[in-house]
Amino acid sequence: MSDRKIRLSVLDQSPIRKGSNAVEALQESIQLAQLADRLGFTRYWLSEHHNTRALAGAAPEILIARLAAATKYIRLGSGGVMLPNHSTLKVAENFRLLEALYPNRIDLGIGRAPGGDRLTAHILNPSNSFEPREFVQQIHDLEGYLTDSNALGTVHEKVKAIPQIDTFPGLWMLTSSGESGLLAARQGWALSFAHFIYPVGGPQAVRTYRDRFQPSVFLPQPEANVGIFVFCADTQEKADELQAMMDYRLLSLEKGKFDVYPTWEEVRDYEYTDMEWQRVMANRGRMISGTPKNVKIKLQKLADDYQVDEIVIATMADKVEDRFRSYELLAEQFQLEPRDTK
Repeated sequence: MSDRKIRLSVLDQSPIRKGSNAVEALQESIQLAQLADRLGFTRYWLSEHHNTRALAGAAPEILIARLAAATKYIRLGSGGVMLPNHSTLKVAENFRLLEALYPNRIDLGIGRAPGGDRLTAHILNPSNSFEPREFVQQIHDLEGYLTDSNALGTVHEKVKAIPQIDTFPGLWMLTSSGESGLLAARQGWALSFAHFIYPVGGPQAVRTYRDRFQPSVFLPQPEANVGIFVFCADTQEKADELQAMMDYRLLSLEKGKFDVYPTWEEVRDYEYTDMEWQRVMANRGRMISGTPKNVKIKLQKLADDYQVDEIVIATMADKVEDRFRSYELLAEQFQLEPRDTK
């Protein structure tokens, strides 16, 4: 195992706990961002989801602005904007505006998934063809608006994204497969691999991305990170509880049940069928859990496997204090440098 220095970042889906509501979930996002800023985390990314009672984060660009105003140093970004749902001009202007307000603190992470069901995606963007080639075209269009360039003849020459600024948000391609990794390499973007979605083939996808990377105005050399579910606790018993709740949640999602985050009481009493337990064990590859020392060892191995020095961590819990404590323990174990945010 290498002794590489690992940076930690946060992926927040603004989960709604049982007995809570969306307003409280968004307030918890603000509090967690402030905590991550103080603890020394590198980035704080927000997701885009639609048509679900379980998550409150439908518009990352709006929440980014709120969290950037509530923090001082941590980078804020989308993890990510699901580009097929949107106008590329509007995305470019949203993130140019954010970059103008908070220079060198904004990341624009782009994904191809709908962030919800197909019907919702169609309502969000009736012209969405769900074709991969359309996504590639959107990437070219977005770059054209961000650079004020029409080199590929993809955007309207008379239309410029405002405000006009001299810097770019950090551009990240979010992927759980090798295909988007190749696109990121061709376009000269950074790459974030979602191990928490698909824990197979990620290290090879990142290696291929690095090998094929072409420098761009956005990024001179390849940059990659990996995202994973993590549940860190003071005791193994508590870590097992947190993991068990995610086991239940992931299985529920596979069944099409998009309910609020479960409680330990309902998970503890649930009896899995043999087939369900097979799915639980398969999904364990999407997460890491345990006490701080053991979690650190596992995360270091993950970083070595992917050859990255940054891990993006998503943590959910039925109690907000357990969720926050997990990040506190990680910051302490990895010796992140605390910041004075007063």
